Amino acid sequence: MSVEGVYLAGTGLACALGNDLASSMASVARGGVSPTPVAISQGVQWPVFMLPPQDGSWTERLEHTVRSVAAQAGEGAGGRSGPLFVASSSLDIGDMEHEAQDLRLGGDLQDFAGLVARALDWQGPVFTISTACTSALNAVLAACDFIRCGEADEALVIGAELGNRFTVAGFGAMQLLSPDAARPFGAGRNGLVLGEAVAALRLGSRAARWRIGGGSDVVDGRNPSGTEASAVVAMCRGALSQSGLSPQDIDLIKVQAAGSPVNDAIEVQALKQVFDTLPPLVSLKSLLGHTLGASGAAELALLVACIEAGAWPSTGYAIDGELGIALSLQAPAKLRNILFNVVGFGGGHASLVLEDCTA
Repeated sequence: MSVEGVYLAGTGLACALGNDLASSMASVARGGVSPTPVAISQGVQWPVFMLPPQDGSWTERLEHTVRSVAAQAGEGAGGRSGPLFVASSSLDIGDMEHEAQDLRLGGDLQDFAGLVARALDWQGPVFTISTACTSALNAVLAACDFIRCGEADEALVIGAELGNRFTVAGFGAMQLLSPDAARPFGAGRNGLVLGEAVAALRLGSRAARWRIGGGSDVVDGRNPSGTEASAVVAMCRGALSQSGLSPQDIDLIKVQAAGSPVNDAIEVQALKQVFDTLPPLVSLKSLLGHTLGASGAAELALLVACIEAGAWPSTGYAIDGELGIALSLQAPAKLRNILFNVVGFGGGHASLVLEDCTA
């Protein structure tokens, strides 16, 4: 039996802003937090938006944080028989660095999802989604398919990126990191700043405030580490088409905008091909950094929380005038349909439409 709608039934988040959504909202109201320098080797360090410090091993911190965000999302023991989608880019590399000392940085792709499932005592099917930075958004799209086709009434998506030097060193070696700050669409943007986050999205068929509309995943690998304008156009139009909406119906776009001098400009160019007049834009990476495979879940949880709490990210830097855009300084007065975009390594371009059913 198919279902007509999939709704966001609950959210949870732990990120640099705080260990839960309430503390994260308080941090947003204060203007955010600063990244922490992470030493990669002698004399080499990069800023990272790190989770607040916790006691215990890498695995113990993961288990504690996963349980916390799942509880925030309202995931009780009785609901753990449905599908669990675990989304990550770095997976358990941090465990190999800190605990196992496994310098191969290899293993079974499902090992990390197994850690998450055991932390939750999960009884249902468990899936790993690892498609670089689009992982969590693709996990949401997969969970929606499960619910729409009647295979489950609820599903849980966990997006997780925990600290490891391997990922930071890799991005640094590719000269993609900023040495100081994240400035999405900024005049002085000079690279992205990575971030840690664990987020939970509980999806279900029962009506709630937020409905997941259509979505789209477009893979174009011509530029493995960059954004392709044609793919951005295709993902936006695909999500709109599946939602039965036109560009004029979108009231806000959550952009990718990681702070890359080139990719930010390509994203703006592509959005202007889809929208004759751009709706208000919001970027979240100056608050929590680029959380890679977790970003689709972490930024969705944070955006919904900002709207519900009446908080809004402050920019705090000048926007690049050559882009011909602005980031919204407050939530739009009319806000029903949100286009939520994520772009990642390997040519992944994913988008979904989020509808506020109370608007």
